[in-house]
Amino acid sequence: MRVIRLGIFLLRHFVKTPATKQAVSTWPAAALVVSNMIGIGVFTSLGFQIKGFSHDGVSDLTGSVFPLIMLWVVGGVLALCGALCYAELATALPRSGGEYNFLSRIYHPMVGFCTGLCSATIGFAAPIAVSSLAFGEYFCRAFPSVAHFVPNNTEHVLAFILICLATAAHLRSLRFTGAFQAAATGTTVLLIVAFIIFGFSAGPTQPITFLPHAADATLPIFEAFAASLIWVMYSYSGWNAASYIVEEVRNPAKALPRALILGTSFVILLYVAVNAVFLYTTPLSALSDKFEVAHIAGTQIFGEAGARITSGLICVGLIANVSGMMWVGSRVTEAIGTTYPALGLLGRTSTTRVPYVALIYQFIIVFALLFFKPDNIINYVGSVLLFWSLLAVLGVIVLRFREPNLLRPYRTWGYPVTPIIFALITVSCLVQNSQLHLRETLIGAATVLIGIPIYLCVSRNVPVEQLRGETLPQSSL
Repeated sequence: MRVIRLGIFLLRHFVKTPATKQAVSTWPAAALVVSNMIGIGVFTSLGFQIKGFSHDGVSDLTGSVFPLIMLWVVGGVLALCGALCYAELATALPRSGGEYNFLSRIYHPMVGFCTGLCSATIGFAAPIAVSSLAFGEYFCRAFPSVAHFVPNNTEHVLAFILICLATAAHLRSLRFTGAFQAAATGTTVLLIVAFIIFGFSAGPTQPITFLPHAADATLPIFEAFAASLIWVMYSYSGWNAASYIVEEVRNPAKALPRALILGTSFVILLYVAVNAVFLYTTPLSALSDKFEVAHIAGTQIFGEAGARITSGLICVGLIANVSGMMWVGSRVTEAIGTTYPALGLLGRTSTTRVPYVALIYQFIIVFALLFFKPDNIINYVGSVLLFWSLLAVLGVIVLRFREPNLLRPYRTWGYPVTPIIFALITVSCLVQNSQLHLRETLIGAATVLIGIPIYLCVSRNVPVEQLRGETLPQSSL
């Protein structure tokens, strides 16, 4: 116990810079949104979408890839609708924690605690583990010689190194975290833009058109969209990232909506362009039902060296993705610790306002999840996180009726159509996902219910105002 206390003391005083809580401006916050969104999904999911428009191994597409591009446009519109709603919630209820904060205030503290517990245990740790394992795999492809130095479990060792370095970077200070995130994201975006430009200008071309075709009307659009949109929404997840760090953003009433909307809009453009390059340069038959879409397209564009170049690009993107999720995930754990005295250890921060205990706790869970299969992790986590986002977006409507006089520095553009569109499409995705992955959905539901008895234990003798996020403990003020 003394050793643990000594370690915590040293971490708390890791950097002796002045404490500055609101150290993040609009652009680092937008970079956080971009980096949380650009993960492994965009580089791997197109093949499964192409399969969704096929029957008995034969593609239903007749030269026009317009339905595939529209999938990414529809997914982007859904993400943007969510971002617009979260911008209103985050500025009206300006406390870090994302859904944990929103649902505690809108519905009941127990609902908020359950979503916070999910986020603090598997909600962010699971995607971090998946992206870290993917980083290890693609790093081996970009630099095959690394296997000579680490011959056994190379991907897992590289994943472990990445989470160690990312955790160490976030333990420095908020300013360092913001700068690191902006630099990593900027590098990723530049590489993706270069890939897009080179792919359209120098890559081989396929006999396709991006415009709608008359034959598209005969396609089973609803079934194909319902099945494929799940993959698209996983690729777009992360659009709500900046709402988790409200208290760390300078002038959040203006900066936060800008970060959420600009970051999400920019990623929509990138995603549509990247998938257009994949389709423009690579035959549909080569991509259909394939996981390594970017690897295959890179080989088409760059030749023999394409696989290594593309794998290196993905590695850089995954570094930013892991870093962004670590930043966001630890803030949810910190918010729980500051609300519930029984879990107060999780809310401890250093002299530089870094939630070092939450970061270490997150690191331990990510390390444990490295030993599970990525596919099982995603199927387990996906529907749970989508369900909480649905409740939060519907909360915009609930608050408008229940608290019409609440100060709202930003109001959702297109209300009430915007949250309704998000809700309808999300419900269809949840229904489809439950049919395809019933076991994982039930396990996810069980995870949610586990939070109820824990909440009943830790919420005793805590003021209701504090549980709802309307006030903070004296130690946090």
